[in-house]
Amino acid sequence: MQKPKFVTLKIAPAFLCSELAKSRGRGNESENTAWHAVASWTWDAQDETCGICRMAFDGCCPDCKLPGDDCPLIWGACNHAFHLHCILKWVNSQTSQAHCPMCRREWQFKE
Repeated sequence: MQKPKFVTLKIAPAFLCSELAKSRGRGNESENTAWHAVASWTWDAQDETCGICRMAFDGCCPDCKLPGDDCPLIWGACNHAFHLHCILKWVNSQTSQAHCPMCRREWQFKE
């Protein structure tokens, strides 16, 4: 089974310093009184939702109770991504004939 791709982590520190505004007029050095980090992450996928269940990738598929390692994303050779449980159900269903639900190419897990 293929491991999920790495996620992109964007970190933007936000500095809150009430002394900075006060010291600008005086030309004095100031100190940071507080520091708060702000971070967000996204999956490295073309879409933000699973093409089968339509649930967000940062959540989980309908079969899972909690998002996380038990509900990873799986990429196909066609570069479409799906929740692991969703694509396994899709490929094993008789009606899909093992094709990608988005582009209808023969489904192959990306290596």
